[in-house]
Amino acid sequence: MSMSEGNKIIRMANQIATFFHSQPASEGPGGIATHINKFWEPRMRRQFFDIIDNHGGEGLDSLVLQAVPLIHRPKPAEVPPAAKASA
Repeated sequence: MSMSEGNKIIRMANQIATFFHSQPASEGPGGIATHINKFWEPRMRRQFFDIIDNHGGEGLDSLVLQAVPLIHRPKPAEVPPAAKASA
């Protein structure tokens, strides 16, 4: 994942958190997770978890970090057999 892709994912997640900072504190993590689980495609969630796993969530809002256990981790991307053969 390129740095610009990572920055975009961080910015998007933090924008969701900005909204939930104006809501009751108890709704924040669950609301963020629900939004990401519903509206982010698996590729975006893979990029998100790459930031969590490889960069410790650096740059992510504290509410986003609290939501991580509630966010569905997608299955790894499958490489098509033709791509494996040419590798």
